[in-house]
Parts: sequence; C-alpha cells; structure tokens
Amino acid sequence: MTSLARHERSLLAALAQQLGPDAPTLCGDWTVKELLAHLVIREGRPSSAAIFVPALEGWLDHATKHQLTRPHVDLVDDLRHGPPLWSPFRLPKVDAVGNLVELFVHHEDVRRAQPEWAPRDLSRARQDTLWRALGVAGRLLALRSSVPLTVARSDAGASTTLKRGRGAVVTGLPSEVLFFLYGRQDHADVEVTGDDTAVAKVRRADLGI
Repeated sequence: MTSLARHERSLLAALAQQLGPDAPTLCGDWTVKELLAHLVIREGRPSSAAIFVPALEGWLDHATKHQLTRPHVDLVDDLRHGPPLWSPFRLPKVDAVGNLVELFVHHEDVRRAQPEWAPRDLSRARQDTLWRALGVAGRLLALRSSVPLTVARSDAGASTTLKRGRGAVVTGLPSEVLFFLYGRQDHADVEVTGDDTAVAKVRRADLGI
C-alpha cells in the first residue's frame, strides 16, 4: 500500500477504537461500526460486488448484518490489517487511488462528525499525493454534476478540468477539494465560484461514488 493509504488506515483504525462503535460519522446515519462493516466488506468479502450492483442489494444487507454481529474490536482489527491477499485492493495501483481516497475520506467522515474536531495540517507532500489521486478519481466523483466543473489548488495554483465548459470552479487545498467532490459539500473548506446557478447546482449535486 502507498504510505499515505497505510497512514490513513492506521489513523482511522485507532480513532474507531478510541471512539467506540456508536460514535456518529458523516456517512448519513451510519455509526462508526456501520462504517467499519462497509469498509471490511468492500475490501475483503465477495458481497462487496453488491456495493456497485443494485440488484444484489439483498446480499449486501445480509453481509452487513453479519458484520455488525461481530465485536467492534474485530472489525477494527480487520481494517487495521488491510484486505486479504486475493483482494484487488492489494494491487499497488488500485490501492494508490481507491484505497487512499476511500480511507482518507472516511477517516475525515469520522473526525469531522465529532464535536471537538479540528483541521489537520497535512504536509505539502501529502497534499500532492491527494491531488494526484484526485486527478485520477475526480472525473468519476464529478460524474453526476450537472454543470461543467474545474478544481483548483489554493496552495499551488494548479487546476484540473473535470467537466469541460464554463461552469463552477472549486478551489481549496487538495484534501478539502477531494472531500467536497466525495459529496461532503457542507463540510469542506473550499471556495466555489462561477455564476450563481452553477455554484448552487454544484453545492447541491449528488457528487461522489
């Protein structure tokens, strides 16, 4: 795994253990334990296919209920140790994009749902890594935006067009832009510019995966 993906995994596991199973997250009404169940299924269970195939939703519900019967500490351990050897998420390229983005966002989902949360001061190197991941995953995350969309770094001046045309520009640190594009618009520290209609549509869009 990439060093940043490993780092986010370790931090998320430690925070989940510290907060306990019933702490809130920004993933709808999911608790920490429900988020852990999602991550464990996603990385290492055949039923993970149901996450992307609506017709298999019943299979996913059954798998989730099973995971939730397990002790919280076991789910934390599964997350901490990472996917099994046969999982595609063990592949470096899949890990570098899929795992990094997923683990970073869900770590922030847990952090920012707590009343005492504070912004993290991520190094320039880590922001660069998140920007590269955003360059790969950004078009997919912005797929449901109904207006053209460009993202820009507030710390380096770089920008990437995710949907061509004159629409909205989302500017912020790569970590905040990524969090915004994952559908956490109300909890990301970014500036959205453009005409009023485009800005309103992007802020309300069902972004993310």
